[in-house]
Amino acid sequence: MTECTSLQFVSPFAFEAMQKVDVVRLASLSDPELRLLLPCLVRMALCAPADQSQSWAQDKKLILRLLSGVEAVNSIVALLSVDFHALEQDASKEQQLRHKLGGGSGESILVSQLQHGLTLEFEHSDSPRRLRLVLSELLAIMNKVSESNGEFFFKSSELFESPVYLEEAADVLCILQAELPSLLPIVDVAEALLHVRNGAWFLCLLVANVPDSFNEVCRGLIKNGERQDEESLGGRRRTDALRFLCKMNPSQALKVRGMVVEECHLPGLGVALTLDHTKNEACEDGVSDLVCFVSGLLLGTNAKVRTWFGTFIRNGQQRKRETSSSVLWQMRRQLLLELMGILPTVRSTRIVEEADVDVEPNVSVYSGLKEEHVVKASALLRLYCALMGIAGLNTPEQEQLMVVWLSWMIKEEAYFESTSGVSASFGEMLLLVAMYFHSNQLSAIIDLVCSTLGMKIVIKPSSLSRMKTIFTQEIFTEQVVTAHAVRVPVTSNLSANITGFLPIHCIYQLLRSRSFTKHKVSIKDWIYRQLCETSTPLHPQLLPLIDVYINSILTPASKSNPEATNQPVTEQEILNIFQGVIGGDNIRLNQHFSITAQLLVLYYILSYEEALLANTKTLAAMQRKPKSYSSSLMDQIPIKFLIRQAQGLQQELGGLHSALLRLLATNYPHLCIVDDWICEEEITGTDALLRRMLLTNNAKNHSPKQLQEAFSAVPVSHTQVMQIIEHLTLLSASELIPYADVLISNMSQLLNSGVPRRILQTVNKLWMVLNTVMPRRLWVMTVNALQPSIKFVRQQKYTQNDLMIDPLIVLRCDQRVHRCPPLMDITLHMLNGYLLASKAYLSAHLKETAEQDRPSQNNTIGLVGQTDAPEVTREELKNALLAAQDSAAVQILLEICLPTEEEKANGINPDTLLRNVQSVITTSTPNKGIEEGEDNLLCNLREVQCLICCLLHQMYIADPNIAKLVHFQGYPCELLPLTVAGIPSMHICLDFIPELIAQPELEKQIFAIQLLSHLCIQYALPKSLSVARLAVNVMGTLLTVLTQAKRYAFFMPTLPCLVSFCRAFPPLYEDIMSLLIQIGQVCASDVATQTRDIDPIITRLQQIKEKPSGWSQICKDPSYKNGSRDTGSMDPDVQLCHCIESTVVEIINMSVTGI
Repeated sequence: MTECTSLQFVSPFAFEAMQKVDVVRLASLSDPELRLLLPCLVRMALCAPADQSQSWAQDKKLILRLLSGVEAVNSIVALLSVDFHALEQDASKEQQLRHKLGGGSGESILVSQLQHGLTLEFEHSDSPRRLRLVLSELLAIMNKVSESNGEFFFKSSELFESPVYLEEAADVLCILQAELPSLLPIVDVAEALLHVRNGAWFLCLLVANVPDSFNEVCRGLIKNGERQDEESLGGRRRTDALRFLCKMNPSQALKVRGMVVEECHLPGLGVALTLDHTKNEACEDGVSDLVCFVSGLLLGTNAKVRTWFGTFIRNGQQRKRETSSSVLWQMRRQLLLELMGILPTVRSTRIVEEADVDVEPNVSVYSGLKEEHVVKASALLRLYCALMGIAGLNTPEQEQLMVVWLSWMIKEEAYFESTSGVSASFGEMLLLVAMYFHSNQLSAIIDLVCSTLGMKIVIKPSSLSRMKTIFTQEIFTEQVVTAHAVRVPVTSNLSANITGFLPIHCIYQLLRSRSFTKHKVSIKDWIYRQLCETSTPLHPQLLPLIDVYINSILTPASKSNPEATNQPVTEQEILNIFQGVIGGDNIRLNQHFSITAQLLVLYYILSYEEALLANTKTLAAMQRKPKSYSSSLMDQIPIKFLIRQAQGLQQELGGLHSALLRLLATNYPHLCIVDDWICEEEITGTDALLRRMLLTNNAKNHSPKQLQEAFSAVPVSHTQVMQIIEHLTLLSASELIPYADVLISNMSQLLNSGVPRRILQTVNKLWMVLNTVMPRRLWVMTVNALQPSIKFVRQQKYTQNDLMIDPLIVLRCDQRVHRCPPLMDITLHMLNGYLLASKAYLSAHLKETAEQDRPSQNNTIGLVGQTDAPEVTREELKNALLAAQDSAAVQILLEICLPTEEEKANGINPDTLLRNVQSVITTSTPNKGIEEGEDNLLCNLREVQCLICCLLHQMYIADPNIAKLVHFQGYPCELLPLTVAGIPSMHICLDFIPELIAQPELEKQIFAIQLLSHLCIQYALPKSLSVARLAVNVMGTLLTVLTQAKRYAFFMPTLPCLVSFCRAFPPLYEDIMSLLIQIGQVCASDVATQTRDIDPIITRLQQIKEKPSGWSQICKDPSYKNGSRDTGSMDPDVQLCHCIESTVVEIINMSVTGI
């Protein structure tokens, strides 16, 4: 409203005096200022006040004294003397008439026909007519506003335009609104004044004379305002009017701005009020209110506000460049002034604009950005990005200038990084953006920008096409990117605590896009250096970096160029990482490389080997054979020790510990034995902590040399070695490692007679502790130490590879180990581990060599459709070898369970041992019998048998086919009581016994029935009953087809099994008795010449079957059992008949007296 610039407005001082009714301040106003407030002051002086206090009476006197010298007061007093009731009635009638005839009607009840113009009529009229003239004109404008449906119009009115009568017209307007508030609501009056010239001036005077209505008027004008005020004339006039109001009452300006944001109307007003506030409250160092306000709108959580203000910015950009009257232009200029005020420069600079500016400040000269300006600069940069991304603000800079600027930033990156002291710089971020552009990952760029700026910007990928061209073709070509990335220094002490975008992010993305291999740039050294420069907590990008690096080593970038791969880390570089951890007596972490670096290199090696095996076929098809790491390298790396270290750092290592466990379970199953994990829990638990509290200085002072001297004195005295090894049990696993060589090398001395059991058990305990940190090396040392000592024969030193190829070497130890339970426990532990290691070794070997002989074999076969036959055959051969290996180990272990000739001479055998177990459990009275049983049970053989049965149980559970293979091979029947009672998983044999009985070999059939007899006693289950009934039927069938010699060979060992069947399952009694009589009859028919010897037996069997109770006492008679019978006959049938009779008698005794 440029028409109001020459008019005098109410000052903030005067408005505040009116708000507070401060008479002293009002008295200090000049006559022109006081003239604007006369309507309100006159009404206060003349009207009856609601405040009857003495203080107001005094103030009222001062007001009357103040008004006494003003001539215009008389005209205002005359205006107040009019009959406003009649005036209101006439106004109401006129409104009704206008509504009836239409707003355009010239009829008026308030004002009769005018003889002259409105200005002359106003000049010549008295006070009542002046009121009617202004009221008629105002009502006409208000009616037109209500009928305009929001469309702005400009009403030309002489009454509000003549500069001579503006003050008188303002007096009339204020009096009318004050006296007729229901007819003239102040908000409607304010809305009508926007449509006339000088409306803002009239509005300010009206509000100044009714100061309590300020907020009401402002909210009404804002609520009725346009969403985009600078797009229309009405919006601009409304904005100007509100700005004048806020200049009159600056304390409420920010509150009005809040109304603007709340209603999402008049964004230009919000910016204009902020600009006014910024100029009034200038702050040199802090972030200006303009930056905070605009940033809050664009980066706030209210999407409606963000869209509303963003539209304002975009619409302002679409218009042609305007003069300083544009609010957007003023905002940009102010922001530019603030930016130039903090930017370092070498000369004084002036901001030149097209429009005239009152004052153009000079920019101070700095050699660099001041520290106190950093926050302000960051806020401005953040606002700039918000304006560019959200609001779509266009900048006048040229594209080429941006290219030059970015190139300069990259060139000076090292300087900025060294100056700021921050590891993560913008150079890595620009490099990462370039790599995303090269790989066309536009969504990743958008996410990167949003996360960096901390704002959600809606960016269409299609809008990045030009920027992609600039980055990929002018600034960061792919070759420039790869060459620059290699030169970027690694991040020192890289950990998760270092945030931001680092070189590792760039290298990872380049590896994924295979840029290094395309341009033949070696990245191996950079990755190796970065792995060495790591610490805890583990940075989350390290594991993905290793994975993608391994993939780039094994998989070429393209099929056309199979050699385009990265180089793997060399074995020497790997060994350098583990210096101090390998090759010495002490395992100590090298101070030069952290545990994180060592664990990451271990993860790299294991992942590399696994990926190499998984891609064998693909690599063979490409005729590529990447180098595998040697077994000697793997033997030198203390895998279990490192895994144990990682276990204590699980929280800091993230997913590295679980990833290493997965790789171990796949490639090194012998390092993941469940017993070892349980043992580790015991060693590292609370008990171990309590034991360490008992650790004395004497225990710490024992050296390996002293331990060796103590072992040398074992044949003479055991006291010293006992004391030292007891102290060693208080040490931790890593502290015990220096004693490993001495301890293991002297284990053979413990096999001599007279060594106390406590020493053996303590050595076993120490061995198990060492097994938690150095299992592979420990196993090799132990196997070599327990070899049998043969005079004049040099012992062979086995290696880890030898033992994985042939695990049975473990059992070729000194025979004395087989009767030394603590050392046998160690031997069985190693055997189990090497059996698992052998499986993994053979599987890996099969994958490595799967394609070597395929072409030659295919050519030899020469048949279509059999290309996969060699692989299938190799897999079958491997499985057969593993099955033979496992079964051989089981057979050797079962053979160890048999008593030696010396033990047999002492009366020890498996059957007596089993019976002694049962007698100890069931006998209750004879103490002597219990003592004898305990003596037999506490022998070394019994303990070794228990250890072996535990291992066999684990093997059977892990692979039931081993149990089936072993029992199809067979083993001494003397061991059946031991295996059935000592191996809980023997019940699985019930599944394959019918198949075993169906074998054509007589020996296997006999073994199956003997095995079944023991299983029926141990497991009296319905399934056992059905298999036992099958066995009885098979025996009846074989009776009819076997020859005399085979019949004797079959039934003599199997007839006693029928007693077990009857004991377990009494319902089989009838079938078994019938079978026995049938066998006896067949035998009698074959010896017709000896019927006189056989017939009495057959007769007795028939009688026994018919009346078993009558024969029970006779069968118990010793004279019957030991009576004179023809035992001199060597005829097989006669012996078989006597065996049948004994079997029947035993069954009868069992059935009559109970089991």
